[in-house]
Amino acid sequence: MRLPLSFVILLLLLASVPTDDPAYAQLERLRKNKEVKSATVPEPPMVTIPEGHFLMGANGTDALEDERPQHRLWLERYEMDLYEVTIAHYATFLAQAHRSPPWQWESVDPARHHDRPVVGVSWFDAEAYCRWRGARLPSEAEWEKAARGSDGRLFPWGNQSPTDGLANFGLGARFRYSQVLASVQKYEAGRSPYGIFQMAGNVGEWVADWYGANIYEASALKNPTGPEQGTFRVVRGGSWSDLPKYLLTYARGKLPPDTQNSYTGFRCARTVVPITSP
Repeated sequence: MRLPLSFVILLLLLASVPTDDPAYAQLERLRKNKEVKSATVPEPPMVTIPEGHFLMGANGTDALEDERPQHRLWLERYEMDLYEVTIAHYATFLAQAHRSPPWQWESVDPARHHDRPVVGVSWFDAEAYCRWRGARLPSEAEWEKAARGSDGRLFPWGNQSPTDGLANFGLGARFRYSQVLASVQKYEAGRSPYGIFQMAGNVGEWVADWYGANIYEASALKNPTGPEQGTFRVVRGGSWSDLPKYLLTYARGKLPPDTQNSYTGFRCARTVVPITSP
């Protein structure tokens, strides 16, 4: 069933009541609420990305060393979340799973922030949420194809430089939920070729891959998954605080996987299992 907005707000209120030990006492309030624990959460909408080739990375002096060379990859068909994971969806996850609340969770205003992207989550938190949903984090290649399509465009909407009508970016460094994070359903004009919202700006997004500085030079040309190990995980898409160059579809970021900050959220992906004839 679909959870009414009033119930989502109640759920968030339960998660944000101040206590002496907010990292655990807030979770206990959620987990002891039988209605929250037993609720069936509506599946966030996903978009199917067709199988086929696309251009990953960039060439020329405008591309950083770890963004070169541009190379042609082939990906199997997969699904990607239409929107970034919201505070409301993540609150439901907290109610039903054994995870600590995100960084600055006590600052959430339920009535105003339920449709904003969740922030303050580590790579481990993001991976756990996607797994709880029966999904996974997208690979770096899957993320880039979903953002730019097959024509090598510079931004999800095309080659036009970002404006405040296309993406949420360039707001400086001071964080306030209401002032810097936009609803995940905003910026329709900035959607990717597959109709996906806010793959540039709002929040940077964790992907599955370990970061490799020279991985493009020896990347697998079919369904690449990045290095087998590393120190950093890749972050894609740029955030509310970033300059336009960080919103490029091929721009790469990296963070230690236990990082929790106000700039980074995520979305999930899912493998599409081919239908075989009987």
